[in-house]
Amino acid sequence: MISKINSIAINWIVSDLIEVEVDINTWLPSFTIVWLPDQWVQESKERLRSALKSSNSKLPTSRITVNLAPADIKKSWPNFDLAIAVWILNHEWVIWDDFLKESVFIWELSLDWKLRKISGVLPSTIWAKEKWFKKIFLPVENSIEASIIPWIDIIWIKNLQELIDILNKDKPLELVPKLDFKNLNKDDFIDSKYDLKYILWQNHAKRALEIAASWGHNIIMSWPPGSGKTMLSRAFSTILPDLTIDEAIEVSKIYSISWLLNSDNPIITKRPFRAIHHTASAISIIWWGRNAKPGEISLAHKWVLFLDEVLEFNKSVLEVLRQPIEDWEITVNRINASLTYPAKFILVWAMNPCPCGFLSDPDKDCVCSFRQIENYKSKLSGPLIDRIDIFIEVPKVKVWEFKVDEKYENAVTSKIIKDKVEKSRIIQLTRFKNTKITFNSEMTTKEINKYCKLDTECETLLKQAISSLNLSARAYYRIIKLSRTIADLEWVVDIKKEHILEALSFRKREEK
Repeated sequence: MISKINSIAINWIVSDLIEVEVDINTWLPSFTIVWLPDQWVQESKERLRSALKSSNSKLPTSRITVNLAPADIKKSWPNFDLAIAVWILNHEWVIWDDFLKESVFIWELSLDWKLRKISGVLPSTIWAKEKWFKKIFLPVENSIEASIIPWIDIIWIKNLQELIDILNKDKPLELVPKLDFKNLNKDDFIDSKYDLKYILWQNHAKRALEIAASWGHNIIMSWPPGSGKTMLSRAFSTILPDLTIDEAIEVSKIYSISWLLNSDNPIITKRPFRAIHHTASAISIIWWGRNAKPGEISLAHKWVLFLDEVLEFNKSVLEVLRQPIEDWEITVNRINASLTYPAKFILVWAMNPCPCGFLSDPDKDCVCSFRQIENYKSKLSGPLIDRIDIFIEVPKVKVWEFKVDEKYENAVTSKIIKDKVEKSRIIQLTRFKNTKITFNSEMTTKEINKYCKLDTECETLLKQAISSLNLSARAYYRIIKLSRTIADLEWVVDIKKEHILEALSFRKREEK
């Protein structure tokens, strides 16, 4: 007798349908799994023997052949335990065919017939819904993260005995309640130590962060140690706009395959802020592990990748960021596969002007030689700098400007700035409705020509600035997009001269 059970092969962020075909006949007893199973899948045989024994069932004493179709997809996760077990249970009881055809089973069994948590459940559930499956059976620990997906029933199972009861119709299907993203993403804005109200100076820098948050502009902050660059970068996370449900699912898919979701944190509701230490390798930033798990640039997808003391990084590490900054994705080529991960992030860098840090400090002399300074700055290549939208210098606050009884009640808070960012987002979401674009920084030349029209005065001013600063064509379009964002923050339809001038004020001074 041959029957088919639906399961899913998880190839990181991509999922494929696997039909688990099982044949039993009266030849000498054996248990064989064929068609590209790796060692994890091959070990299913031993897990199943023990799990079925614990559930007072057993393997048939016959020749069992399990075929995982199609043959051209490598099966590299132990997610087919349940699908094989369902067939064996189907051999003992009659299960209605419609139940099997409309259901997907992905589990890993333990030896005591309980279910273990697996990774990649969220992308698998999305795939199952898109393929019009009606039910997906999951371990309890994974069921909550999958319940954010509508139009598919999530059935949680604690152990194999529960499934036996369901197949025997002794137990009704227990559906997992759907998550309400609006309540899940409710933001009470708890007072944070990084709230911008605690930074009473650096107004120019705070304005730059506001613009960068209002939509996706890369930023570099430079000045001597102690000027507050790191504090400002950390505070940047408090003014980022809320994730939409589509963005939350997109980000959570990446965290799901990286084993970074759990029952307490079933879905990512806040925009990611990934801080990388300068000892990180280029490989760990792109992908890591033998199987190429998503790296830091993908974990920072939607939104921030923060590099503190950026000139302490190896130049090779910084150069790998050039392509993702432009393409918003990274492709990892392996021997047996080519994987593409999304990597749409804001790049936030903090740096000192020289190795000792005091090159621009009016109160302390720099002790670095000219060659040391040049070698230090050479880590940032011209093409990489050309991809940055905002360059700001963060001056050191004088000690006599501090006040012991400083009051913060009247200071501009992160909540106020975030509200402005959210309002500018409404404009941009309306502008790019029915397109794949969500941020001004994502516009191509086509969208720039449509949504960023300049009058004669603005165009002349911009071209003169590009010529005098010796900037590239890429910088020309980046300045226009930055001007569009500044205009959106003021709820202005047309880009004006003052918007161009403010955008130009954020260009790198050394380019003159």
